[in-house]
Amino acid sequence: MASRSASVSADGSVPGLIVKFGDYPLHHGGVGAIRSLGRLGVPMYAITEDRWTPAAVSRYLSAGFVWPTTGTEGAAELVGGLLRIAERIGRPTVLLPTDEEAAVLIAEHAEALAGPFLFPPVERELPRRLASKQGLYELCVEHGVPAPTTLFPATYEEIEKYAATAAFPLVAKNREAFERRRRPAVAGTTRIADARRLLELARDWGPQPGVILQEYLPREEAEDWIVHAYFDADSVPRALFTGVKVRSWPPHAGMTANAYVVDNPELASTTAQFIKQIGFCGIVDLDWRFDRRDGRYKLLDFNPRMGAQFRLFENEAGIDVVRAQHLDLTGRPVPEGEQLTGRRFVVENIDLPALAAYRRSGYTTPHAPARANGTELAWAARDDMKPFLTMLARLVRPGTRHLWQLWRSRRRAHAAAARAVPAAPAAVAERTE
Repeated sequence: MASRSASVSADGSVPGLIVKFGDYPLHHGGVGAIRSLGRLGVPMYAITEDRWTPAAVSRYLSAGFVWPTTGTEGAAELVGGLLRIAERIGRPTVLLPTDEEAAVLIAEHAEALAGPFLFPPVERELPRRLASKQGLYELCVEHGVPAPTTLFPATYEEIEKYAATAAFPLVAKNREAFERRRRPAVAGTTRIADARRLLELARDWGPQPGVILQEYLPREEAEDWIVHAYFDADSVPRALFTGVKVRSWPPHAGMTANAYVVDNPELASTTAQFIKQIGFCGIVDLDWRFDRRDGRYKLLDFNPRMGAQFRLFENEAGIDVVRAQHLDLTGRPVPEGEQLTGRRFVVENIDLPALAAYRRSGYTTPHAPARANGTELAWAARDDMKPFLTMLARLVRPGTRHLWQLWRSRRRAHAAAARAVPAAPAAVAERTE
């Protein structure tokens, strides 16, 4: 790590700022970005929920700005908050959003944020469209990119009609990334087994269901792939990586828990062509699923920002997507190199339960290497251990509290049950003998 980082010459006069909206303090992607640029001598700042998040205690963080948000605030409030942070930093700063809400806000308010901040000149409407499941599907259809068959129901009656002929199981997702915080229809990607369950759930989705209903790609016939890349202002990939997802949490539908770097020229070419066609620039995190039934890669999600697992990917010159963006936006060359194939990424706090769940399901990933050529941990780093220890403290405390409350409630229930059972009357005892 040290030797590759030493070969990268970053502009230490231009800081970076981790931008996040919403309450998710245990986010390893932000910690990874702070470390990645901080190791190059770039001053790093971050928006944090409080002073004791893992990101806030990193040795590579110059300062944290405590700004608790929900992700449902108005754009004017969020833009105003960013501009106040810019005044405190006092010099142009590269923005690094970690969620769709932040990425969309930056693109749609570029005029107000330009100057104090540096960010890719992406088309104003494009990040919102890509973060929308419906917008992404329409772009896939327009440009001939394979994607699971998807329905965007407008009414409950439409869902009723669809349920009568649909192939089950199917998957329900929130239609717009932004509604997941305001009015989520489902908690996350939800597998629906049959028409009865679909209609049961749909009754709570209101007159205008904010969901998509998507073809389910069977786990035993599929394999999950990820692409992380940085594209410059001309939509040319300055760093592009491919990998295979081994485990996620929740299983098969959540955040990456374990993944490997695996060369996939076909997927890299497909991604680069699609990005060029739509004219995107900036960091991307794409989820693809290879469907063995027809031999095609199908695009599931397009995140127009860095992914939490971006540190899985690095090339021989020490470049990841965050470093590529900072170098490019500060006018410095982005060193080229082959990706470090066989490298593994592990998220310590979620991979253990994911491992247990995947063993029970029997799911395998044929393209995953039998042995890793190196492992990048999401939280633990020899030169920056405080984020790992803080993660453990924040993870254990609510878990311990939950177990204590569960033990107390069970003890009270047993005590109440014991008091409620009277001694058996003699007459009853005689009849049962």
